[in-house]
Amino acid sequence: MRATDFEDRIKVGNEEYVYTSLKKISELNKNMEKMPLSIRIMIESLARNLDGETVREDDLKNLLNWTSNMENDFEVPLTVSRVLMQDFTGVPAIVDLASMRDVFKKMGRDPEEIEPRVPVDLVIDHSVQVDYYGTTDSLKLNSEKEFQRNAERYRFLKWAQESMKNLRIVPPSTGIVHQVNLEYLATVVHTAKKDGKNHAYFDSLVGTDSHTTMINGLGVLGWGVGGIEAEAACNIPGAKGSGCEHSWKTEGRCDCHRYGSHTNRVIEKEQCCGQVC
Repeated sequence: MRATDFEDRIKVGNEEYVYTSLKKISELNKNMEKMPLSIRIMIESLARNLDGETVREDDLKNLLNWTSNMENDFEVPLTVSRVLMQDFTGVPAIVDLASMRDVFKKMGRDPEEIEPRVPVDLVIDHSVQVDYYGTTDSLKLNSEKEFQRNAERYRFLKWAQESMKNLRIVPPSTGIVHQVNLEYLATVVHTAKKDGKNHAYFDSLVGTDSHTTMINGLGVLGWGVGGIEAEAACNIPGAKGSGCEHSWKTEGRCDCHRYGSHTNRVIEKEQCCGQVC
């Protein structure tokens, strides 16, 4: 079973697009047409990204056998179309990517290997403070104050946008993140160039704003998640990784600082530094 087994083509204007056909996928399970739209969108993502490694046949079959009363004892290696961030949780994520680029440069590797695998939009809307109000120029004065307070952060974000192909920054005073997502960023149908072909697929996302799920009103599948989960959804390929299973027991109380310190010692002992763990 291959991803190309489910592909079909459609012509829009003068452009031809490749898409993953739900009709072809449903040949594996005729009941798929009765499943919720959200499940079918996830099935399309698995079929489109089926490569035998990141997404395996069993992953697709597990979701194809979905029922409303089944036990969710399996993981879904879903790749969303894009990631939405606001500056409060998004800036630390971009700092992580920049730090990883520094490490790659020191290792003699190309820093541009560190690049979000899916498009990332970062909306700056959490940095404004209300110093002026009740006047016609309140917005202008508050915006000027915002740029003064956050000049260093905004310079960094501008550098990041110019350095990373899959990162877009929505500047301050544009609107709140879920409004910008609804009115400007959502495409409903996402398109991308791959292997010289135009591909079309469902718009889907994870966002670091609790109102991200409002996008479902447009038929776009979206979740609100934390900063760490959103950063993981960027899904940077090519990094060597190791798994770390915690099976040791503690004597007495153990706070998160000791837990983290012990984990670091284990990673150093096993010479896993420089890998994704």
